[in-house]
Amino acid sequence: MKPPKKPPRMLHVTSARHLTPNMIRVTLHSDEIKEMDGGCAGANCKLFLPQPDQSQDDFAAQLIDGPRPDVRTYTVRHIRPERGEMDIDFVDHGDTGPASAWARGATVGSFCGFAGPGLVKLTEFYADHYLVVADMSALPVAAATLEALPKDAVGDAFFEIIHPDDAQFIAAPIGIRQHWLVHPNAQVSSLQLVEQVKAWDWPKGVVQTCIAGESGVIKALRNYISNDRQAPKNDCYISGYWKIGLIEDEHQQMKRNEG
Repeated sequence: MKPPKKPPRMLHVTSARHLTPNMIRVTLHSDEIKEMDGGCAGANCKLFLPQPDQSQDDFAAQLIDGPRPDVRTYTVRHIRPERGEMDIDFVDHGDTGPASAWARGATVGSFCGFAGPGLVKLTEFYADHYLVVADMSALPVAAATLEALPKDAVGDAFFEIIHPDDAQFIAAPIGIRQHWLVHPNAQVSSLQLVEQVKAWDWPKGVVQTCIAGESGVIKALRNYISNDRQAPKNDCYISGYWKIGLIEDEHQQMKRNEG
């Protein structure tokens, strides 16, 4: 018999600010973070979000007794176990979604539930060249991956952002060229990332990828990289993080249906 699942951890906000015009960085604290793996930047996690004006006591009881609050998947951008802190970056969608609304309103002392982290996407680096592709939803995993690369890594990273000022500093190896492409309305389909990858001078040798973003774009990139380029599956992380017109629960169900 499996032991009962532990309820989500309660984390508290120590700071929240706009990192760029359309990206909010929230720093969270808990003594339980001190027990987490310091190498989990880039891993996904689940955030359990309170209702506006919900008390911490009521929310803590809800995490144990239900009903399940709004839950969204995010990426650990940085973790500092020695301080019991982690950073989570949120795309600012206004107040239309529960996660964006919570991040926009977060102040010191705000709280949320946390489950995870999961597994880091790339843990071994052995490629001759690296290809990283992300829209703003996947910038945290892309940035964490780039910052974990060997210092002598070479390759290209293509990012699609909402505004030119959404370009951010990423401490990637000097041999990784960073390309920032602007697409002002993420709810309108864009193929510029697909076009950039197809125009990329695919190098000889082993290519490892970290590619994530809107599912329609990801489907096209997966088809090109897996079928046209015949890249081995084990060398490629390619994942749809969201889909235009669907909320996260609907998108996750779509991915399960597709197998």
